[in-house]
Amino acid sequence: MSVTTVRLQAEVEHHLEEIASRLQRSKGWVINQALTEYIEKEQREQERWRQTLEAMESAAHGRVVDADDVHRWLNSWGTENELDAPRSGK
Repeated sequence: MSVTTVRLQAEVEHHLEEIASRLQRSKGWVINQALTEYIEKEQREQERWRQTLEAMESAAHGRVVDADDVHRWLNSWGTENELDAPRSGK
């Protein structure tokens, strides 16, 4: 484990101390939890952005699925005749 020094605004420090006290944890533990959650959120956002760019590129090349096919597929969910996911014509 490494040590990093951070300067906190007085109000942030006050809230941090309150949270740590309420949870009966150290301020370091609270900071680690918060940063872990923030990093995971940022990683999810980066992955969503990558997927969005990939989807836009795919659509730009004409690889799309007809909306009616998608609706038929979704409406079949949970029925005896559930359809396979529609595929692009290209």
